[in-house]
Amino acid sequence: MGRHHARVLSGLDGVELVGVVDPMGDKFGAAQGAPILNTVEELIALGVDYAVVACPTALHEPVGLALAEAGVCALVEKPVADTVEGARRLVEAFESRGLVAGVGHIERCNPALMSLRTRLEAGELGDVYQVVTRRQGPFPHRIADVGVVKDLATHDIDLTGWVTGRQYVSIAAHTVSKSGREHEDMVSAVGRLDDGTMVNHLVNWLSPLKERFTSVTGERGCFIADTLTADLTFHSNAAVTTEWEALRAFRGVSEGDMIRYAIAKREPLLVEHELFRDAVLGKPADICTLRQGMRTVEVAAAVLESAAEGKTLRFDDSRSGAA
Repeated sequence: MGRHHARVLSGLDGVELVGVVDPMGDKFGAAQGAPILNTVEELIALGVDYAVVACPTALHEPVGLALAEAGVCALVEKPVADTVEGARRLVEAFESRGLVAGVGHIERCNPALMSLRTRLEAGELGDVYQVVTRRQGPFPHRIADVGVVKDLATHDIDLTGWVTGRQYVSIAAHTVSKSGREHEDMVSAVGRLDDGTMVNHLVNWLSPLKERFTSVTGERGCFIADTLTADLTFHSNAAVTTEWEALRAFRGVSEGDMIRYAIAKREPLLVEHELFRDAVLGKPADICTLRQGMRTVEVAAAVLESAAEGKTLRFDDSRSGAA
C-alpha cells in the first residue's frame, strides 16, 4: 500500500511529501521523487507534521509509538495493530498527547458504502434486520504476517459497524487453513449487533473469484453494495397487491422495484487522505479513529478465539473485549 499512499500524497493539495522510509530502498520507484530514508527517526528529524504507517502489521505498534513520542500525527494502515494490547498502547500514546491519529479502513471511503450509510441514517430502509458481507479472492503473496481475519475480515468488521452505527455484542466463527501457512485462509462468522441486527461474514483468499459484496436487509427492502465497482442498488419490497391466490397467502415480503443509484465515484484512497489532512488541520473530518480501529481488532481477535475454542463470544459493553 505504501506506493499508493505516496502517489496520492504527492499530488494532494495542501500536502508536501517530504520523505519515505523503506530499508529496502525504492525498488518499485514509488517515492515520487521524495528522499528514501532508512529509519523512522530520520523521517521525524525532517520535522514532519504527520506520517502514514504502511508497513507489515507487526511493525505498526513500534513505528506508531515512535511517531507519537515525537509528537507526529499518524494515519496507520489497517488493522491498527496485530494484537489488542498493541492497539490499546497506540490509542493511549496518541490520545494522551492530543495528537490526531486514524486508521486506514478505506472501505469507509468507498462511494457505494458512503451512499449506503447516508441512506441508512436517513431511515430509507426502516428497521435493519441483517448485514451480510462476502470478501474473497486469490491469495495475496505480499501478506505473510497475519491471516485472512486480520488482513481482510477487519474491512468487513469495521464497515459493518460504521454503516449501521452499531457495535458487535457477540460473534461465533469457524476458520480453515488450506494453503500450508500457519495462519487461517478462510473464515465464516455469525454475529449480532447491539440493536439485534444479525451479521454474517464470509471471507477467504482461496477463491479465484474476486468478490466484494455487502448487503443490508431491512423493513423496506435490501441494499446491495459492490465495492469493487462502487455500485449501490436497492431492491424494494413490493407495494402492489397480487391477484395470485397462492402468493397472497404468503405473509412475508415479495419482490418489488430495483433501483441502481448514480454515484460520483472518486478514488477512496484520495478521499481518505483528504479527510485525514483536514483532521490534522483541525477541520471537521469523519476519519476512523484509533479507538474505533482498536474495537475492530478486538472483534477480529474474538473471531479467532471463537474459531479456536468452538464457542460464541459475547462482548461486555462496560469494558472493551469479549467475555
